[in-house]
Amino acid sequence: MIKVGITGGIGSGKSVVSTLLSLWGVPVYIADDESKKLTDTSPVIREGLIRLFGEGIYTPEGVNRPLLASHIFGNPENLRQVNNLIHPEVNKHFLHWAESQDTQVCGIESAILFESGFDRIVDIRLMVYAPLDIRLQRVARRDRVSRELIERRIQNQMPDEEKRDRSDYVVINDGKQALIPQVEKFLANYGLFVPKLC
Repeated sequence: MIKVGITGGIGSGKSVVSTLLSLWGVPVYIADDESKKLTDTSPVIREGLIRLFGEGIYTPEGVNRPLLASHIFGNPENLRQVNNLIHPEVNKHFLHWAESQDTQVCGIESAILFESGFDRIVDIRLMVYAPLDIRLQRVARRDRVSRELIERRIQNQMPDEEKRDRSDYVVINDGKQALIPQVEKFLANYGLFVPKLC
């Protein structure tokens, strides 16, 4: 099983590339979605968060997200401890999920592929790149938030230059270069080519 890590900054279009890959028959694990589910359901994460922040961090429905956010926002040490609880569980969950796939290749989409250490459990690191102005426009349209808030979120992510340097392959999503031929070329480059999309 070949594992592809799909990453890119906020608004880069990594979800679009993940969707294209899935249309080619490549199952993609969305780390952000799965980590949210695991934060609600994993006994290991639950025990760790209660140890850090007390029983009130959970409600009958799951983790109290606003309260958790208040503990980690602007507190790098709390954020580090929470990540150290969640990332290993997501890592294990992904590897278990990957084993259950009946394909020669699967993917994991993660904005924090390198920061989380997920890059160490994949065979190929695929970055989706888009110029900053385009990313700002996309996120403002999608999330209806201010440019200032988006810029703050971008500053909290690894710089694109570092992501590019650490990636094995880069797909450009600038609205000018067609994505489908680039994804086809990526698959062909690694011998993962499957029949063309109709």
